This record gives sequence, C-alpha cells and structure tokens, in this order.
Amino acid sequence: MAEEVQVAAFEEDDESKYLPKNPWLSVTPVLIAVIMFALDGTIANVALPHMAGSFGATRDESMWILTFYLIASGIVIPSVDFFSKFFGRKNFFTISILLFTVASFLCGTAKSLVSMVIFRIIQGAGGGGIVPLSQAIMLESFPKEKRGMAMAIFGMGTIIAPVLGPVLGGWITDNWTWPWIYFINVPIGCVAAILSHKYLFNPPYARRKKGVKMDWWGFFYLSMWLLFLQIFFDKGNNKDWFGSTWVRWIFTISCINGILFFITQIIKRPNKLCDLSVLTNKAFLTGTFIRTVMQGVLYASVAILPQFLQSMMGYTAYLSGLSMMPRGFGGLTSLIICAFIADRVDKRKMVACGLLLLGAGALSLGFMNLQISSIKIMMPNFVMGMGIGLSMIPIINLSMETLTNQQMTNASGLQNMFTNIGGSIGTSLVATFLTRFSQVHQYMMVGKLSDLNNAFVTRVQSTASVLMQYTSPDMATHMSQYTQYNSLVQQSTLWAYMDSFRIFGLLCFMLIPLLLLFKKSKSR
Repeated sequence: MAEEVQVAAFEEDDESKYLPKNPWLSVTPVLIAVIMFALDGTIANVALPHMAGSFGATRDESMWILTFYLIASGIVIPSVDFFSKFFGRKNFFTISILLFTVASFLCGTAKSLVSMVIFRIIQGAGGGGIVPLSQAIMLESFPKEKRGMAMAIFGMGTIIAPVLGPVLGGWITDNWTWPWIYFINVPIGCVAAILSHKYLFNPPYARRKKGVKMDWWGFFYLSMWLLFLQIFFDKGNNKDWFGSTWVRWIFTISCINGILFFITQIIKRPNKLCDLSVLTNKAFLTGTFIRTVMQGVLYASVAILPQFLQSMMGYTAYLSGLSMMPRGFGGLTSLIICAFIADRVDKRKMVACGLLLLGAGALSLGFMNLQISSIKIMMPNFVMGMGIGLSMIPIINLSMETLTNQQMTNASGLQNMFTNIGGSIGTSLVATFLTRFSQVHQYMMVGKLSDLNNAFVTRVQSTASVLMQYTSPDMATHMSQYTQYNSLVQQSTLWAYMDSFRIFGLLCFMLIPLLLLFKKSKSR
C-alpha cells in the first residue's frame, strides 16, 4: 500500500514538472481553434434550404453537408495519437488548423452538391484533430485542482459555439450569401495557426518521435466502417432500410469493417492506430457512452429546430437562428456556474441536474403547436442550454480523471470519435424520424377526410362557398378538399417534430441511472 502511494505521488510530481508557466497564453490558440471548428458543425444548419436551392438538392440530400463533415472528422480523430507522434503534437495541431482553413475557403467556392460534400469531408478531416488535441492540451496545461475551471472555459467552444452557429449562419445568409459562412473561417484560422505555432505548450512526451509507423489497415477498416455506416443511415430511409438488397449489403460491409477494425486494435502488435485498452476503464467507457448520446441529441435538435421554424412557422434564416440563441445564453450561464463549483460539488450530481434540464427542455418542445409564440421556443432552448453546460463538462472530467496525462491524447481521440459518430447518426436518424412519424400520423388522420365526417364536410363547404366567387363550383370543391388535405399534412408533420423532441427528452432521462457507475468525486 505504501509503495502504491509513493508511485502515485511520483507520477503526480512528474506530471506537474511539465505544466506551462503561463497556461492561459498557451491555450489561447486552442480556444480560438476549437470555437472555429465547433461553430462549423452547426453554422450551415439554417442555410441548408438556401444551399439545397443553389445545388438543386432535396432536404434529405442537403443533410449530407452536415453528416459527412462529422463522419470525416470521426475517421481522423482516432489517428490523432499517431499523427501527434509522427509530426509532434504542436505541429500536427497547426497543420490541422491550416487544412481546415483551406477547406473552408473551398466550401465557399463550391458550385455543386458533390463538390460541397467533398470539400466538407476535407474540412472535417482537418478539424478532426482540433477537438481531441484541444481537450488534451487543456487538461494537461492545468494542475488537477484547476481542471474543472479549465474545462468550463473549454466548454465555451464545444457547447456554446454549436448553439450560436445557427444565429450567425442565419444572419450571414440573410444579409450576405451562404458562402460567407465559410469564408469567415479564413482570417480566424490564420490567426489561430500563427498563435499555436508561437505559443502552444509542447511537453516532452508530446514531441515528435522517431520510428513511428502508420497502421494503414486499421485506418482503412475504420474509414470503411464509418463511411458505409453513414451511407446506411443517410440512404436507408429512402430505400426502405432492410427491405432493400442494396442497403443490406451496405450495412453488412460496414459491420464487417467495424469488426475487423476492433480486432486489429485489440490484438497485441506494434504501431496500432489507437489504444483501445482505455475502454476497459469503467469510468471512461461510461462517460464516453453518455457523451455520445448527448451529442446525438444536441446535433439532432439543432438540425431540426431551424427547419421547423422556417418551413412550418415561416421564420427567416436569421430569426430561426435568433430563436435558438437563448440556448447559448443558458450554456454560458451554466458554464459560469461550473467554473466556480465544478471542483467543490460531486460531479455526478451536476451531470444529473444537467440531464434533467436537458430532458425537460426537449420535452417542452415536444408540446409545441403552430400558434406557439417565440418566447415559448426560447425558454425551452435556454433550459436545454443550461442542461448541456451543467452536464457536458463534468462528464468529461468524470471520464478522464482516472487516466494519466500520457493517456489523455489517445483517450480524447477515442471519446471524440464516438461523440462525432453519435452526432452524425443522430442527425441522420432525426431525418428518418420526421419522414416516418409524419407518414404514420398522416395515415392515422387521413380517414377523417371523408364525407361521413360532418366536420370535414362543413369545412369543405365553407371554403368552397368562398372560392366559388372566383371559379366553378366543381373546381371550388376540389380546391377546398385540397386545402383540407394540406392542413392534414401540415399537422402530421408537426406531430413528427413533436415526437422527435419527446424522444430526445426520454433519452436524456434514461442516461441518469448510468451515473451510479461512477465513483463519488472528491470535492476541493
């Protein structure tokens, strides 16, 4: 027992020697880069209808602009540990920023959906190294007693930026044109790259290492697994899922490559793409699962709420983004609270409170209607922002606090890979929810459009009597019936949105019992 205490003390003292003298100076470029990356995950949401119109694409096809960006970054994220050793962490971080910046410029110049998706894949690949490296750098730059505050500041990028993305994207789209949502990354990326090269802290264990080889088979299996999985979720709904032979083959190829990837990373051999041994850590595994589900809820809700406000309520792109701004204020409020109490309160209680607020806000949006006021959209968003801020940062600390500094880069890469997959799948599935739930409710209500329904007959006659002033009686009756059917389609679509938000709320509530798997965190 005494020996274990001595070893633990030695490791802590050894790690403390590598802390930077001025951590805030070294993490400044990190915060700039992570805000830029996280902002681009959602800034295009409110501009999707404009992009779809420019490219001649459908609503489902325009979602590829979001999903392939996430999946590309998810492919690169597990390779972060290798590239950090091959280039040196500081150099790789700077390269990632520059690649992201160049791809952003190319996205603004895209002339077709295919070229836009390709450029977004490049952008996602460049950004894939930004978040896990930023998370590791933030955790390593501060002593353990100050990590709660540091991660609260880090949360400004990972939580608030995705929420403010639709607001900024809507304003730019309405006042300029949608390409400028990508062009604004160019000056920001250049500043972040210069500052990171000049000020970024680079401890000895994060510097370039000789003799590092790439696990190309592992990278290939990972790429095929995630790529075919994303195609499955994006195209499965249109092709009747497993009712289509083509979709079954896509799913089978994805599963085979996923199994081969995990096998190649589990067996003992040199130069593995990532070290999966951290998944045996119960705290890390549980925290990663909770973060993955939360990320799916976050990105899915941010993806469909602007669509609801624009297509169902008639909001402009800017107003739809503005209605979501309270989520950013809620997140900022909770992050300020976290900064002061994160290291003084049991983190499990904070995560539980956050999940309760997140679920309550989602359920509130599950009871909206087409006459809902803006304040009744803003308040649930504020509550959801509070929930995201209170839960996301403590869950990162809970999942990482039993790992050593040397494990941080690899663990951050794995965790962010799964959270990216969660966000991508959540965005794809919610599109399926809207389509299928709308069809179900339309099927349930269409029987009411019958001559045996006195209410339907009365409304048709009332509308037709007005239209007869402008057209023939037969045409007026036909137009009146068509109007009632359009109203039914509108109501069934509204129910689909409501059902989706209710599912989000229930998912958040179901995560709370998993917090019992964590040990009680020590307060300071």
